[in-house]
Amino acid sequence: MYYSLFIVEIISAFILAGTLLYRYGDCYRNHIIVTVSVLTAWYFSFLIMFILPLDISWTVYRQHQCLNASTPVVVPAQVNVTSTPAPVNVCPISWPDNVFPSLWRVVYWTSQCLTWLIMPMMQSYSKAGDFTVKGKLKSALVDNAIYYGSYLFICGVLLIYLAFTSGVQLDGPKIKAIASSASNTWGLFLLILLLGYALVEVPRNLWNNSKKNYTLSYCYFKIAKLSTDKCEAEETIDDILESLNTITAAVGPGHPLQRHVETIVQKLPVQLRDKLNSRAPPDRAPPPSLKSLINLHKKTIKALHVLQRTETQYGLMLEKIYHLEDVATNSRSPDHRFQHTFHMPRPRLQRIFYPPIVEWYWECFLKQYFLKTMAVITCILSVMVVWSELTFFNKSPVLSLFAIFVNAAGDNFNYVAIVTISTLIIGYIFYCAYSTVLKIRVLNLYYLAPHHQTNEYSLIFSGMMACRLTPAMCLNFLSLTHLDSHIITSRIMETYYTQIMGHMDVLRIIAEGFNIYFPMLVIFLCLATYFSLGSRLLSMCGFQQFVGDDELTTDLVDEGREIVKREKRRRQRVEESMSRRRDYSERFAQYRTARDNDGAHTGLLHDVDNDYYAPTDRQTVHSYQQAEVPYNRPNLTLEDELDRRFGESTLPAVRTEFDTRRDKLTMPPRGLFDDV
Repeated sequence: MYYSLFIVEIISAFILAGTLLYRYGDCYRNHIIVTVSVLTAWYFSFLIMFILPLDISWTVYRQHQCLNASTPVVVPAQVNVTSTPAPVNVCPISWPDNVFPSLWRVVYWTSQCLTWLIMPMMQSYSKAGDFTVKGKLKSALVDNAIYYGSYLFICGVLLIYLAFTSGVQLDGPKIKAIASSASNTWGLFLLILLLGYALVEVPRNLWNNSKKNYTLSYCYFKIAKLSTDKCEAEETIDDILESLNTITAAVGPGHPLQRHVETIVQKLPVQLRDKLNSRAPPDRAPPPSLKSLINLHKKTIKALHVLQRTETQYGLMLEKIYHLEDVATNSRSPDHRFQHTFHMPRPRLQRIFYPPIVEWYWECFLKQYFLKTMAVITCILSVMVVWSELTFFNKSPVLSLFAIFVNAAGDNFNYVAIVTISTLIIGYIFYCAYSTVLKIRVLNLYYLAPHHQTNEYSLIFSGMMACRLTPAMCLNFLSLTHLDSHIITSRIMETYYTQIMGHMDVLRIIAEGFNIYFPMLVIFLCLATYFSLGSRLLSMCGFQQFVGDDELTTDLVDEGREIVKREKRRRQRVEESMSRRRDYSERFAQYRTARDNDGAHTGLLHDVDNDYYAPTDRQTVHSYQQAEVPYNRPNLTLEDELDRRFGESTLPAVRTEFDTRRDKLTMPPRGLFDDV
């Protein structure tokens, strides 16, 4: 069973990492190196989460075996344990001792190399605007030299401090342990900040999502912000087109920089390229420099992605609001059958197992109670996490709830319960931390957008965050369960994970101060999140936040409601136009069938004086004959009709999720991350 569980969790971690990467990334457009690197970073992070409970249960089993043998046992960090015999173990586990150390070495050092060496270079390379591999590498090296110069300076100061204050001789293994501990301490700092926000927001979001009016108002607020972002992205693209128009007028055929200009132009979609060609060239255009073209190339890559992302999110938010309005309307329906305002094609299995009756009972009745139940459960888990963070350093009596649960299961030799409890707790901590990482948005530079709208730069950033957070998160969890001897200062047999990853105590002030008291700040961060102090502060500074009782929030909600009404009327007009065209095409098809069946035998349609048709019928036949050519074309879908009448990407959600048409997007890069 232990082997089977080990294999299942390895496969589950890979499926989870692949699913998230498919949701946020775009494997069709992102370079294969970026995709593989981010997948490796996420997979190893999730693998630690899934495998660590097995390591904990194996450690508890080894402790029991040592107690049963009643012999001294050498444990990590030069700690010896000598205890009295315990009852015979009733659930023995057979497992090779070298599996976990080998696994943790591969996972940990691969993750550290990715997050501190490889991925920062890839991140700088992906945003570089140079036109050659050499130029991109040079820009990446310059960016990372500045970035790592500050780190090396701080590390040098710390090493000098350690050498002169502690009297410890710094050799290779000790420097490696210090670097590992410093990385874990930095990860703990990020973890507490993320948990202080997520431990409150996760239950609150579940509770608020159960309230239909609140959710609808929040979506109106979001659509108003997305509309503003969409307009800003379009204005940025217009400025870039204006600059490109000036440059193309100055750089003609045969110019040394002409191929670089062509590289930038080829990045534009077909519609924007046609818009650029339709502009009149300026009378006088100064010749550009290579540096200005590099900056313009960099801005173009970013602006095109922001435009596509905002258009896609705008369409997705419209679909969500339409659905929420349908839920509010169907809640008052007496026949208990869910009716949609706009018809959307659904897969056959969904039509079979999710009919309108089942959809009504779920959306209008059961879903709100399910979300409230999950909100209560996650609220209890959040309180348990906060309490354990405040009390984990107290060894006697044991106050940490997680340590009490694991110790009780270990005393009863219930290793299945140890794995279950550990997986549940660490899974919830992981969910809280990573759900916050997935929501991070810093001035459109780092932004993880779902539905394949995350660029390479943000994907690499998320992989770096995962690799830096996970070791610290696991070590913090081991502290909560009293399995870290450096925290509770007790001689215990530690997990193989702790032996490989090390501890978070570089300096005395960190070992006895930061690691103990900094996690206590989570209670103050949770209180600040509960009272929305951060959102209110950002709103006062001019950043639009959904506060609820703010005048700006109310104005944006009203604006979003009007935007949705306008978009709904436009879509209804399109559907009515398509319906009339469909009816007209069907009538014309019936006419052609009658002409093919009867006209060949009687010749009635060729005889204009025949009494078979009345004058009005002859006029109808004439109009059909005139309409034969234009309506002989294939039927347009709703997305095509909206694109044709109202412009590109009016419904990007439908196109991205169901049609997966790539012909209207730019082609994937031919070289490393970009055209070179």
